[in-house]
Amino acid sequence: MENKFSEQLSALRAENDMTRNQLASMLNVSVRLISYWENGKRECDFNMLIKIADIFSVSIDYLLGRKDY
Repeated sequence: MENKFSEQLSALRAENDMTRNQLASMLNVSVRLISYWENGKRECDFNMLIKIADIFSVSIDYLLGRKDY
């Protein structure tokens, strides 16, 4: 099964009119790391996955492309 995290993260950020800089600030990470995640060059850890899901009010399954919500 393909991991769709990079696509989901990018789409959620766009849908919420959020810049990479804003998301990076909320997560206390670098803008470069957000870029790596969105381009599929790196994966985030479980704790960060939970934080991202909470920010966008979606499930972790949704972030990983396993569910539609």
